[in-house]
This record gives sequence, structure tokens and C-alpha cells, in this order.
Amino acid sequence: MRVSTDKTSGSDGRLFTVVVESYGVGQQRQAERRFTVSFDRLQSLMQSIARNGGRIRVVSSGPQPALSEAASATEAAAPPQAPSEPSPNPAEHPPAEPAPSNAKPAAPSVSHAEVPVNLYKPKDPFIGTVLGNYSLLADGAIGRVNHITFDLAGGDPQLHYVEGQSIGIIPDGTDANGKPNKLRLYSIASTRHGDDLADHTVSLCVRQLEYEKDGQTIYGVCSTFLCDIQPGAKVKIIGPVGKEMLLPDDEEANIIMLATGTGIAPMRAYLRRMFDPSERESNGWHFRGKAWLIMGVPKTANLLYDDDFNRYETEYPDNFRYTKAISREQQNAKGGRMYIQDRVLEHADEIFTLIEDPKTHVYMCGLRGMEPGIDEAMTAAAAAKGINWSELRPQLKKAERWHVETY
Repeated sequence: MRVSTDKTSGSDGRLFTVVVESYGVGQQRQAERRFTVSFDRLQSLMQSIARNGGRIRVVSSGPQPALSEAASATEAAAPPQAPSEPSPNPAEHPPAEPAPSNAKPAAPSVSHAEVPVNLYKPKDPFIGTVLGNYSLLADGAIGRVNHITFDLAGGDPQLHYVEGQSIGIIPDGTDANGKPNKLRLYSIASTRHGDDLADHTVSLCVRQLEYEKDGQTIYGVCSTFLCDIQPGAKVKIIGPVGKEMLLPDDEEANIIMLATGTGIAPMRAYLRRMFDPSERESNGWHFRGKAWLIMGVPKTANLLYDDDFNRYETEYPDNFRYTKAISREQQNAKGGRMYIQDRVLEHADEIFTLIEDPKTHVYMCGLRGMEPGIDEAMTAAAAAKGINWSELRPQLKKAERWHVETY
């Protein structure tokens, strides 16, 4: 939210101290907490506390009252304009315990109001044109993964989308029963501006599906169609769809990304929006929080968009962290293969400390098999802090801070 700094706006510089009980995550709910805010932010704080079941004990102006012994040391040391001041959006403060029965549910912290959905449907798809199709893998990689870009110009309505959404592709041809092939959904790998920033392209990151059945190698219908497609070809596109993986509007949010394989697609869109210089000039959204990508692949040659991510980490060391789990080349603490859940367990305390910050969102995308291991790691980290992860996770989900898209 943009706040005017015009001196004629009636801004009030007075400070108020609010002492609250039962507000925050985990152990914070057991403590008495203090927030010092300016007058023009006081109402937003009061609304956030009320909607999340907090109880206001004291509201005072002028000299601050003595801090309760139960208040955290971090808050006791905070300057008058506390940098950790809670967001005016109440949804960013989900409790670790069920809220009192009279508490209102937390409101979503991600704006859905202007998200385009189903502009084109299977019976009336948009016909896009392939602009480019190239391999994302280095020599020695396993499998086949391509980056494919489509031209969306000329649609009525214009097929537009936002980061975190998907589009459907209807491959040419018919199935075994002679009927037209059905659509498959793919996460979008480009920002809303497209790779060329012209606002009328969309890119996908597609792995060719390959498996064995009855002694034969079977290839996925749509993934093979896309990996083989040539520039200039026409493709039936539907969508966009999806609101599960949307980024928060807050430029100071923290974004933790857990991805395996082509689950990197939405993360690539997020990171371009955050750190690509041309994007930062174009999008009017200047990320200032912390982003952390934990990426799982079988071999170094299978790392997707690796050069871009390494560059972002070099150029924005205070804002971006890039951690790799390369299963066939690295070992975990037990001497086994290093999977993404091992990296999460290795960094569980740091990750969970970030999650305790109400501005933190977690995004998980990739193979469904990653979920149990990550859940186990989060359970252990939460227990060390006296928090029940099985209770906290659904509340993070309800507040739209825990985003999962696996297959």
C-alpha cells in the first residue's frame, strides 16, 4: 500500500504504545507484547489485534510504560518507530493455536481482486504462436526440459496473467479413443510482462514425461508435443487459472521457495519480478524483503535457470539466498543422497524463525514426494520452539502464507 508523504495530508507524528496479550505466533502468544506506532497507524494495528484474537491491555501516549517481564527482549530494545511493526493486514499474523471461538478468521494477505481467470476455455481456446523453444539442460543432464515461449498478441480479450498462475495447453491430435487430446496445465515461468517485457508473451518450463510400462518406454502426450514444437507453430491455450501461488503485494515480504525440477517455473517468475533489472524498472513493485530459494535436482546439469539465480545472489546478497540440493552429487548429514527435505531439515531453525515473522510466505512446487519430508522437518523445528506444526500449518494456509502446488 502506498502512503502519501504530502505534508498537507494531515499526518500525525505522535507515538502510542499498545500492550497486547495472546497475539502472534507460538510462544509470542504466551507473552505480553508491546508495539509503538504513530497515530496514523494506530487504527490499523487495533484492527489487526482484534481480528486475530489478541487482547489489548494498555494504550498509552507520551512516555512508554514499564515493559512487562513477559515481553520479548527484541521488542524491549525496539526504537520508537519499531522496524518490526506489524502489518496493517491482519491476515499476516496467524496464531499457532486455535483462536478463541469469538475471533474472526484472518483475512487473506494476497490480493485476488484483479487476478484474471478463465479468459479462454477449452471449447474456445486462444490460438497462440510459438516464438521460441530451447533446452534448459546442460550436457550430462537426466531427461529433457525445455523453455517454450508463446505469442499472446491479438486476443480479444487479451490473454494476460500474473505470477504464480498456470495456463492449459491442448495438444494436437487425438487420444486412443479417437477423441481430441485433453488439456494439460503448466505453471507459468514468466512474469506478467513476458520474457521480452512486451506484455504479450508467456513462457513455460516443460519436462518431457517418460516412464516404463509393460517393458515399453512411454512418453507424455502433451509434454512431448511441447518439447518437439517448432517456432511458428500454432497452439491452443486456455486460462489463465489458479490463485494458490500468488505473491503478496507487500514489497517487504519474505519469500521462501521450495522447488524440485520444473517446479521452479513459478519461482523463476517471482525472482525475475524481484531482481531482474528491466523488470524492476517496469513493474512498479520494488522488492525489499528477503527471498530464499531451495532447489532440488538430481545433477548439477539439471539445475534450471541457474545462471540467473547465481547472478541475483551476487547482485542482491542482502535480499536473495540460493541453496541447492543435488541428490546424486551431494550427501546429507546421514551420508545418504541430498534431497530438498534434507536442506530444509538442515536449515529448519532459520526457516522457522522466518516463518514466525508475519510477513513471511512459503511456496512449494514440484513433485508431491517432497511434501512428507518437508513436513517432518517443519514438525521438528516447530517442536523445538514449543509449537505444534500440525496446528500452525493450516492456519498459515488460511492466512495465505503457505502455498503448495505439487503433482
